[in-house]
Amino acid sequence: MMQTGDNPDGPLTHDEAAKMAADLTKDEDDFCDGFTCDFFSVNAELKVSEQQRQDAIALCKQADKKAALACLAAFGGTDFREDLPKVTVPALVLHGDGDATVSYEGSGQRTHAALPGSELHVIAGAPHGCNVSHPDEWNQTLIQFLSR
Repeated sequence: MMQTGDNPDGPLTHDEAAKMAADLTKDEDDFCDGFTCDFFSVNAELKVSEQQRQDAIALCKQADKKAALACLAAFGGTDFREDLPKVTVPALVLHGDGDATVSYEGSGQRTHAALPGSELHVIAGAPHGCNVSHPDEWNQTLIQFLSR
């Protein structure tokens, strides 16, 4: 995901990654609040209930800050581009087209293109947390894929 010289289309810049880490380090509660809003929103409109967002915040707060920072680093810095073409099992890429956390163009579309024979399903009007915001479509698509 990290934008680098050999990955100019990476959706995450070093500055954005550093800001996320600094924000988490500075104020964990504020970071989790903002992150979950973005995670579950499309065009700044929350697509889940406030209770679902609060449940996600509670889940986030179970992580030790050191572990959460390491997760952020792995999230942005691990490069799977050489691994994806080696996948030989059926693969499904599910992505929301309104994802403000990791854009469809920056992640889902690129992942589908890199996974030979993968199947792509884009959920219209869905955020990054589309498994929560659009559970019926997510589950139906996943079950259909797994039943083949």
